[in-house]
Amino acid sequence: MAKAARESQPRTSVWLESKAHRRRGGGQPSGLDRARIIEVTVRLLDAEGLAKFSMRRLAGELSVTAMSVYWYVDTKDDLLELALDEVMGEMRLPDPDADEDWRDQVRALAWEYRTLLVNHPWVSALVGVFLNIGPNNLAFSRAVQRVVRRTGLPAKRLTSTISAVFQFVYGYGTLEGHLSARAKAGGMTVDEYFQQALSTVTAAPQAADVMQESQEIMAARGGDTVAEMMERDFEFALELLIAGIEAMADRE
Repeated sequence: MAKAARESQPRTSVWLESKAHRRRGGGQPSGLDRARIIEVTVRLLDAEGLAKFSMRRLAGELSVTAMSVYWYVDTKDDLLELALDEVMGEMRLPDPDADEDWRDQVRALAWEYRTLLVNHPWVSALVGVFLNIGPNNLAFSRAVQRVVRRTGLPAKRLTSTISAVFQFVYGYGTLEGHLSARAKAGGMTVDEYFQQALSTVTAAPQAADVMQESQEIMAARGGDTVAEMMERDFEFALELLIAGIEAMADRE
């Protein structure tokens, strides 16, 4: 009964359970360390996606047994949480105490987060699954909070402001990452996949009216490639949010 009760409890975090740097007893597998395991985990997740990732697949890539990997991590979830924090460290964070306009710092943070989500499409599926309290994620959260505090909004509005900006970035980056992953799975470039998808949807009778209404909007936004279109849309949407923050700060 006690064991069943423990197993039914919600999982907390590898960072809370003293496992982030713990190793099991016994002999250390030759030529293997946690940094190497996390590095290869990230590479496999980038190449094959979250659905295909397994400890057995990882062990094969490392040319060791699965038990050798478990010498460094207790569970697959622990390893995914470590990998998540590892890639969070790729973001270049502005110094909130620097003599720099908060608007530029919000832009910088938003672009960095979007780039992370696009470069590592599996990240969006794990954000929120774990508590995300590794050192790199905490550094990102701290930078976001300190920058948003400089907007002039009262403290009671800060969480809403952070949500408006970074949940927008999360959604945008997630969809962009999905687009890239689908193109890759089909052996196409993003532009090739987009044109194929657009032709397919345009030819569908049930979508004809909507697509006809959309043509003018799509043509007006400009951009010769999908990347250019996505950049323009993201940039303007982000400016709308920043303008909204300015307006609300004045109103408050």
